[in-house]
Amino acid sequence: MLRNDMLEQWDRDNFFHPSTHLAEFARGNAPHRVITGGQGCHIEDRDGNRLLDAFAGLYCVNVGYGRQDIAEAIADQARELAYYHAYVGHGTEASITLSKMILDRAPDHMSKVYFGLSGSDANETNVKLIWYYNNILGRPEKKKIISRWRGYHGSGLVTGSLTGLELFHKKFDLPLAQVIHTEAPYYYRRPDLSMSEEQFTAHCVAELEALIEAEGADTIAAFIGEPVLGTGGIVPPPAGYWEAIQEVLARHDILLVADEVVTGFGRLGTMFGSEHYGLKPDLITIAKGLTSAYAPLSGSIVSDKMWKVLEQGTDENGPIGHGWTYSAHPIGAAAGVANLKLIDELDLVGNAGRNGAYLNKVMTEALGDHANVGEVRGEGMLCAVELVEDRDSRTFFEAGRKVGPSVAAALLEEGVIGRAMPQGDIIGFAPPFCLTEAEADEIAGKTAKALAKVLG
Repeated sequence: MLRNDMLEQWDRDNFFHPSTHLAEFARGNAPHRVITGGQGCHIEDRDGNRLLDAFAGLYCVNVGYGRQDIAEAIADQARELAYYHAYVGHGTEASITLSKMILDRAPDHMSKVYFGLSGSDANETNVKLIWYYNNILGRPEKKKIISRWRGYHGSGLVTGSLTGLELFHKKFDLPLAQVIHTEAPYYYRRPDLSMSEEQFTAHCVAELEALIEAEGADTIAAFIGEPVLGTGGIVPPPAGYWEAIQEVLARHDILLVADEVVTGFGRLGTMFGSEHYGLKPDLITIAKGLTSAYAPLSGSIVSDKMWKVLEQGTDENGPIGHGWTYSAHPIGAAAGVANLKLIDELDLVGNAGRNGAYLNKVMTEALGDHANVGEVRGEGMLCAVELVEDRDSRTFFEAGRKVGPSVAAALLEEGVIGRAMPQGDIIGFAPPFCLTEAEADEIAGKTAKALAKVLG
């Protein structure tokens, strides 16, 4: 389509895009797409293409596109009060109401919510609170954070260190020394194919115990993990994993941070992933599903146990020295209130469980027998297809062949957006919670077509 404007050129000349091959984009050799609208599970670009967004943006547009209730709440808040800060006890009706709504839905032992703007800054907040907590308790040496390889927790300095993916470390001088990593609970990539899930869980626990022994439990403050690994491959944990991990952490007095940026507010068919897997975290990270990405907002939910120590710290040292200008931004908070109301009114958590299970079923039926599909896996409204060169020997493709990106590109040509996940030939799916069975069938059928086109 010919256009009498310079938008594409301005894009390539001026816009620094995240997670992009910068040189290829600037040269015009990488895709350029301007999104102009969306409704339900579909988006449209300015060339008139209508695409089924089977990744909900970045697993975040949970209620679907075009929800006027949320748009109107944002507009009403902007007209009434676009901004005021949350420092020194200030609040707005939206931020106070949203705090209560979150805690009404969170596990019973959680106490307060601190608001930020992104999952990355929420995890930065979590690490600062953990360090503060141990200083107040007179344990200045207890500061290291254990994360898992293939975990994703952000792309700041500390949070990029917590992230266990090479792309986010390479040439950035990460990870920082305070962050250490342990085995990913990734059963398909277990070191010994003869292991049962229970045996692999025991292996993960043994690796964690060995790391704690080597580093010294008195130096380790916390363990952070996503209930289901997200960007690292959309990987549900093996049987018994979280129960066994929590026993180790409790024994060594190590805090647990549940990073629920992806799983919070319904993606697993439960309000929180902690509920789904029986976690009792000391901190919960929230973001994406809090507003369904209609406005930026994140949060750190603090447990009763930690809150008491934070109060003690301010009695001893004065006001806590942490804050962001946009903490509890009223427009983001208004979006969050409207979003959580909509999730309840439309039973979107229930639909995520029901139609998420249906999506995983039809994906398995459509793809599970393909010679190059090693595994179809998922939980709730999350699904992944792992591609291999040979399924019997579990031989993976050479990274340079870019099989995953090729399949994702072929799927896009069919009108469906799936995500080529980093560090492996894995196609990820995380649709909006309003996905219908017919749309799930479309995703499965078109993924099968894309796979046939690339791999036969």
